[in-house]
Amino acid sequence: MHSNSAKQQLTGDALLLLVTLLAASGWIFSREAVAGLSPLLFMALRFSGAGLLLALIGFRALRRLDKAQWKTALQVGALFGTAMVFWILGLKYSSHIGIGAFLTSLGLVLVPLIAVFLGERPDRYVYASIPLALFGLACLSISEEFALDWASGCFLLAALFIGLLFILNGRAATHIPALPLTAIQLMVTGLVTGLVSMIFEDWQFQQPAAIWGWFAASMLIATSLRFLIQTRAQSMASPSHSAIIMTLEPIWTATLAALWFGESMTDIQLMGCGFIFLAMLVNRWPALRRLLPRRRPLA
Repeated sequence: MHSNSAKQQLTGDALLLLVTLLAASGWIFSREAVAGLSPLLFMALRFSGAGLLLALIGFRALRRLDKAQWKTALQVGALFGTAMVFWILGLKYSSHIGIGAFLTSLGLVLVPLIAVFLGERPDRYVYASIPLALFGLACLSISEEFALDWASGCFLLAALFIGLLFILNGRAATHIPALPLTAIQLMVTGLVTGLVSMIFEDWQFQQPAAIWGWFAASMLIATSLRFLIQTRAQSMASPSHSAIIMTLEPIWTATLAALWFGESMTDIQLMGCGFIFLAMLVNRWPALRRLLPRRRPLA
């Protein structure tokens, strides 16, 4: 019995690692797609399509939701949509995807701070992670190749909304099944980004086939497949494992950006990203500590 539990935990961890790789690949797919598609239109099509696909898979579960559950899921979806508006604008105009990934990952550091305003008390590790994150951001901002411009501002706003989303989505997931909750979130995100796109963008659909190929990869691989695997993985892995493994996304993103786009970082940029990653680990130290082997008492 213990062996089966350990095997399930290992499988869940492996699936979560795959999720972080799929999420990182989404940065590459999306950057290639918005080279030919308007960014907000791309997001509207991507998330609407992925949400409808998951809705078809989880149609019976959607029908079982009551009005209160629908209201909660729609609110979380609207928040996700707002975060994605800023994220895709940051990605469109950013000159460095790897740094953008680390800026967005600050949302995980912000989660406990945002929780304070929602009546929760953070532990001491939260306060220890803040100066590390600020120092990392300072290292990036003083780099000659980086400035707190429009793109980085969008990434930071996306991080703020993602932090709030993380809290509210966690609360929603306690009384709404993961699959219908995710399907609603994605569809609402598609609606929010689509409405903003209608106001600010001209819709053109005469793109080369390659652009639509990147769009399909974004929708099917980096969105639908990713969230399906993530839903399954989180039911098999412990929350502590999930929390730590998911911090790897900016590492994979920076690596893929270096391989695909030839991006590189200066020493000061690497230091800044390193401190942001360290802040994420310190922030999640209670979860990380549970993964470390315990010392056995001396005989």
